[in-house]
Amino acid sequence: MTGGPAPSSWSERLADLGIELPEVVAPLAAYVPAVRTGDLVYTAGQLPIVGGELVATGKVGADVDAEEAKALARTCGLNALAAVHALVGIDAVVRVVKVVGFVASAPGFGGQPDVINGASELFGEVFGDAGAHARSAVGVSELPRNAPVEVEIVVEVA
Repeated sequence: MTGGPAPSSWSERLADLGIELPEVVAPLAAYVPAVRTGDLVYTAGQLPIVGGELVATGKVGADVDAEEAKALARTCGLNALAAVHALVGIDAVVRVVKVVGFVASAPGFGGQPDVINGASELFGEVFGDAGAHARSAVGVSELPRNAPVEVEIVVEVA
């Protein structure tokens, strides 16, 4: 992930990229979208929800193809950034520390890393070198609401 000239703020970088953070997705159960402890913010798992609606359902490799799932992971990443922004402001982010992605996988589907690249590449676009992170990409049999993808992040903040 490459940097280039640093913007004066991450919000400016988002604007330069034409990316608008969505509204925070309302929790679907008994949790909050993000929690800060010390200089870290942990987000809850974010689904590919746009405008209050889950935009796709099913298993990747059967009902949802890998390219669509990658785009859905990007949407999950945007929702995670929105949760961070609502809690501390996007400009407080120092770096993305960890990304955990879950992919509801059809039997035999092994492309979880490529799917979760949708979120990882977003963080690289927005944060440059500060978007480089540790990551897990896990195949699971089911996700909440029959979502194909779920992403959670940990970011360091100032």
